[in-house]
Amino acid sequence: MHEHLVALEKRMQQLQQEIRQALTQHETAQAEILRAELKRIQLAWDVLCSPDGTADNTQPEPATPQTPEHSWEGRPAREQVREALTLLTVPASPRLLSQVHQAFFSGPLNTARLTTLRRDEERSFRSTPYARPYYICSALTSDLLSPARALLALSTWPLEQRIVGPLTQRVHFLTSALRLADAAEDLAGDAELPQHARQLLMSYSRNLHTHTSRRPLDLDALRQAAAAELEIHADDDADTRTEAARRARRSLGDVEQHFGNTLRDVNRQHRAS
Repeated sequence: MHEHLVALEKRMQQLQQEIRQALTQHETAQAEILRAELKRIQLAWDVLCSPDGTADNTQPEPATPQTPEHSWEGRPAREQVREALTLLTVPASPRLLSQVHQAFFSGPLNTARLTTLRRDEERSFRSTPYARPYYICSALTSDLLSPARALLALSTWPLEQRIVGPLTQRVHFLTSALRLADAAEDLAGDAELPQHARQLLMSYSRNLHTHTSRRPLDLDALRQAAAAELEIHADDDADTRTEAARRARRSLGDVEQHFGNTLRDVNRQHRAS
């Protein structure tokens, strides 16, 4: 059974990558076919994980109105957030997630909805832990292991990837610059970049001083600048996050490892020490 679960999880990850690739190539019909297969695989995963070997379809999650506040083109907000986070590979703010989704997927996200989404995900995890293949969770601060302000992550990432230290904000910026530059190249091919993707990459390029009014957007220059600076900060940042992850695994339960220490938990730890 364990081997079957692992095979299903690998297939879900593969399908998610194929869906993203289809969307970046504007192959919407193929993306819908892949989504349908992904839903079937997720259902099979749910069946194997349920105690009696059957998926519980009698008590679905509370329905939310399919309006722009909760979905884009009829798709759940959590799925759209997962797509953007999977592309970035680092925790991100609602604003950046919306920009990335608009540039590389089907449209912008409603950022006001994402604060509620994280709370909904935590309630769902507390009620039935690990019942879903993934959760939209919080990034954690390296010092207090509390929720990092306005930074969302994926529960499937290792703790080290979800922790934010003093240097991490810059490391995340540089990492996402590399990821988005590669995605932009895949998206455009030999054609010109779509406007939203171009604007997003220009903002990264200006921060790295590879784009000015006299110098056009150059993805290769952007990658070289980001990689050079990342090499300076990456090791120190990784050491901080590794140590914090070790503390988190030792002192936090499953819920807190995904959604962070509350202020009450932090105060209790200080009193105990």
